[in-house]
Amino acid sequence: MTEPTPLLECRDLTVGHGKVSVIRDFNLSLQPGQVLAVLGPNGAGKTTLMTSIAGLIPRMAGQVIVNGTPLRNGRPGVANRSGVVLVPDQRALFNTLTVRENLYLARKKGGPELAETMEMFPALAKRLKLAAGELSGGEQQMLAVARALVQNPKVLLIDEMSMGLAPVIVEDLLPMVRQVADQSKVVVVLVEQHVKLALEVADQAIVVVHGSVHLRGSAAELAANPARLEEAYMGGAADVAV
Repeated sequence: MTEPTPLLECRDLTVGHGKVSVIRDFNLSLQPGQVLAVLGPNGAGKTTLMTSIAGLIPRMAGQVIVNGTPLRNGRPGVANRSGVVLVPDQRALFNTLTVRENLYLARKKGGPELAETMEMFPALAKRLKLAAGELSGGEQQMLAVARALVQNPKVLLIDEMSMGLAPVIVEDLLPMVRQVADQSKVVVVLVEQHVKLALEVADQAIVVVHGSVHLRGSAAELAANPARLEEAYMGGAADVAV
């Protein structure tokens, strides 16, 4: 039986700044509706990985492939038109524009209507006339994700959804990632420091340390092996599966 074509692949991806590699020989393969949690200590290269997949940083080597088509290197417009959408860690909202205006500016032809998107974010639906800069941190993060969804993504990259948010707010937000993947069948790659919560919503997980994958497996397997997870964070043997 023929294996289905992955929606997102990275093959031997190496990324860096100048001549210094930050991510080395990175590989992944994800099917529609899957969520990958990318874990690891600060400075491990997780954000560099995300921005490279989005085309914002040129690759030193390797390929990023979306739905069977290799993406041109270092071309964020090409990546976006191919369905790759990044939610950056600083959200990058237009703070003086309203929620509605932020969404209309981002929406692509053929993307979901505003009312459809707001069904996932009922709290945000009550703030459509409010300026983005006047929202709470949690509401701003909802808007950042909603703005990504109206671009009709195939691959949704979310970098540090919990940045600057209280843990109780993160507990409410992260299940939204699972809902998005299940309903829209997009691939979600989630960089997150709240390990336990991330593993609860993800299908697969990897731990990145010093630019290399030190542990990979199903999210359930990693959650069930906290000692192995801790060892990986400390730089245990690279690319070990549980």
